[in-house]
Amino acid sequence: MKLAVIGACLLGSATGWNISNTGAVAEPLASAYGVGLPTVGLFTTALFVSHLVMQIPGGRASDRFGPRRMGLAGLSLIAVANAGALIASDPALAIGTRGLMGLGTGVTFVAGVDYIRAVGGSPAVQGLYGGLAMGGGGFAIAIVPQVESWIGWRAPFLTALVVAGAAFLALFAGPADPRRQPHVHDGSAAPGSIFRDVRLYRLAATFAGGFGLSVVLGNWVVTLLVRAGESKGTAGAIGALTLLLGIFSRPLGGWILRRRPDLMPTVLGASVAAGAAGTLLLAVAEPLPVALAGAVVVGVAAGIPFAPTFTGAARARPEAPATAVGFVNCAAALVIVIGTPLLGLAFSLTESGRIGFVVVAALWAVVLLVLPSGRDLGAAPTAAPESR
Repeated sequence: MKLAVIGACLLGSATGWNISNTGAVAEPLASAYGVGLPTVGLFTTALFVSHLVMQIPGGRASDRFGPRRMGLAGLSLIAVANAGALIASDPALAIGTRGLMGLGTGVTFVAGVDYIRAVGGSPAVQGLYGGLAMGGGGFAIAIVPQVESWIGWRAPFLTALVVAGAAFLALFAGPADPRRQPHVHDGSAAPGSIFRDVRLYRLAATFAGGFGLSVVLGNWVVTLLVRAGESKGTAGAIGALTLLLGIFSRPLGGWILRRRPDLMPTVLGASVAAGAAGTLLLAVAEPLPVALAGAVVVGVAAGIPFAPTFTGAARARPEAPATAVGFVNCAAALVIVIGTPLLGLAFSLTESGRIGFVVVAALWAVVLLVLPSGRDLGAAPTAAPESR
């Protein structure tokens, strides 16, 4: 199982890297490509549009063909797309190749979650996978700006290509996909029944509030801090915490679900409230300790919902667990698709861009109105899938 976990975690890290690698150097990319910041935001949007589209098809493919096989296929697509983006600093090429990357990340993210589940990983191990997937984005925020100082605009794509190659080798060395259980019908469960399952909507909203909004922030926090007067290195190090700390808080969410499932709804509510508060601290941006505190709070809060929401989705729909996970992740992808360019627009319309962070904080607080119950999270057994 150790090889499976290592391969899956590197798969998740490779996925996360592509999420924030262009946002980490938004202003240098804007200069190199000769475009404005909203267009650079579209580099992330292009990835997440196709990432969003692939969630349910990717989940069904994982249910049918096996998550390891689909993870390897997705990594290959990510590598090819990043290699293509290295050709020239052309906005149309960047948007097109980022869209192709999104097809790959849409498959790999769900495949990694399902691979951990299939080999018998606990909610805490699921959280570890999620933490390293989120951490991949955080490492990109910290590392890509430094590499960009050496090699220029190709830094996001070249580093992503290296990370994808390492993940491919690790996953290839892992064990083959386990045999599917009899109740898994080769990914053929009717998607319509999943769309009618109200439990999945509550889980999806909670995950979107954590992961989705944190990625939106992660793509622009370096720009916010640089405009507030911080150096690129300091801004990158602080901004990285918004995603890196998920390495610790995502396993923590899984551990709480396993040990004290009765507390999970309360913990989720606290994490959502903390995320909103941390985003407000980031909006202040200065002095430096305030921004640092905001990044830490956001990073911890954003990771908590991962394992509970995905575990709840898989338990709610045992006939198609990867498809259910894909459905939940769709909501986060949709938030990123819409939110990333809009937050970039705030930086174009105002000198500091802080008002956009205030709006994100308000959106995070709205999630408190739709939190899942303990039953939604799988804390209590259910006799059969529920469609309402």
